[in-house]
Amino acid sequence: MHTTTGQPSSKFLNKSDPTSAIRCRIGPILRRFLDMSAAVCGLLLLAPLFLYISVLIKRDTPGPIFYWGPRIGRGGSPFDILKFRTMYERPQSYDGPKITGSGDPRITAVGQWLRDTKLNELPQLWNVLKGEMSLVGPRPEDPAYVVHWPAETQELLLKVRPGITSPASILYRDEEKMLDAEAVQADYLRDILPSKLRIDSLYVRHHRSVINDIDIIFWTLITLLPRLKQKRVPPHLLFWGPLSRLTSRYFSWFFIDVLVAFAAVGAAGLFWRLADPLDVGIRAAVLHAFLGALIFSLINMLFGLARIIWSAATPGYVLALFGSTALATAVLLFINARLPPPLPRGVLILTGILAWSGFVLVRYRTRLLSGAAQHWLNMRPTTAVYGERVLIIGAGNVGCFAASILRSGQLLPKAFSVIGMVDDDPHKIGAQLGDYRVVGDTAAIPHLTQQYDIGLLVFAIAELAAEERKRILALCCQTSIRIIQMSDIVYDLKARFLNQPVLMFSNGSATDQIQNFIKEVDDLLASGQFDQARERLQVVKQLLALESS
Repeated sequence: MHTTTGQPSSKFLNKSDPTSAIRCRIGPILRRFLDMSAAVCGLLLLAPLFLYISVLIKRDTPGPIFYWGPRIGRGGSPFDILKFRTMYERPQSYDGPKITGSGDPRITAVGQWLRDTKLNELPQLWNVLKGEMSLVGPRPEDPAYVVHWPAETQELLLKVRPGITSPASILYRDEEKMLDAEAVQADYLRDILPSKLRIDSLYVRHHRSVINDIDIIFWTLITLLPRLKQKRVPPHLLFWGPLSRLTSRYFSWFFIDVLVAFAAVGAAGLFWRLADPLDVGIRAAVLHAFLGALIFSLINMLFGLARIIWSAATPGYVLALFGSTALATAVLLFINARLPPPLPRGVLILTGILAWSGFVLVRYRTRLLSGAAQHWLNMRPTTAVYGERVLIIGAGNVGCFAASILRSGQLLPKAFSVIGMVDDDPHKIGAQLGDYRVVGDTAAIPHLTQQYDIGLLVFAIAELAAEERKRILALCCQTSIRIIQMSDIVYDLKARFLNQPVLMFSNGSATDQIQNFIKEVDDLLASGQFDQARERLQVVKQLLALESS
């Protein structure tokens, strides 16, 4: 683990965060307002509990009620964190390890109860009120441990206010029980601190928002309940809790659907008025549009469509959208007959058709635009082709997967242009397979490479007899053009995904885990979900990069 010496490096502590300022300027102001409001209300409402705990501490052991501990705050500024005292007031309590483990003799009876219930942390509301801490943020650490943080972690975590709770503190709420009192500091630095820093870094870098902070507070309160205290909160829910999920999955699409429904009602009304008079008033139109969006969103949830990541959705979900829109239109027709003044049935049916078109458009907008752009590029003369010209051998699942990787703007931006595919299936020759045309059979490979000035051949046939494979490769070698064995690469990467090469098993059989993974990727290829398969390949590339480093 990377360590430093001395005080936390000031080089990394006072840098501003322009990306956060650009992303949300009002976020820090709103967060500070919520912190102050919660701190004031908490201190007032919890005053009787504070008094009761103070009496228990004074009756239990002599010493002060509160403990002031040194911590490192935002920008590397030191401050004193306020807690209820949980240790005996003795010199060894201050001279011993900064971290406590299970069975630490320094902890009093009342102090152990306060630690188990986390009530000893409540006085930190005073630190929140003073602006030294926030309700949610990376837990403030003792200066003796901050010097062990990697420099980039100091830069990241110390540019925000530390918090009373955080995703890491929820996952490690029973931290003391994980540590041996005799080797508490070594165990903490080796086993727990790196994991906590990783989790808090993920929170600060990708998931720090007011809505997510409310979710973290919710999970914190849940884990303090006696019956739920032993329940483990799944880590992914800490970064995307109930409120965040509700907002991103339902509220955002609800507002988008409202706009689409309003547009559909307005367009249907205009079309209808071209043939027949229609005068229901703005109020009725707004009411029908709002009801349409509400009904569609509710039915969308019932159909399970709100859980779909539409940027990666398959075209088959267009039918699911049609079904939900048709059902919503039927419900609207039923309600319309009981609303004064009712709209003509034809208007509502036309509204449903236009709404469905709008729902499909907004959900598939990126894919429709990229598909149109790709189709336009495919129609351009070959002289306008950019990058290395590629001919894919095989028009099956692996061939389509290879084409998907080569055309990816993220992995290989403008590096390759797939001219077409070759395949020996007579039903495919001359046909259009996705964005690419099957330009001939394998026997025509030497001729096609000269005709289209091919610079790279990608062999992408997964299952092939040895003699047939040898024949095709011999034709490829006649061209003196580079050849990539994509079929071998795909299966090799699938085997190495878990960092467990299949060849390491002497009995020739992979583990069930690897076999399940291979089946999963094969299913993605078979169903045409090449984007998801490409994402898996990107993960593999990252793992292999880590392995090589």
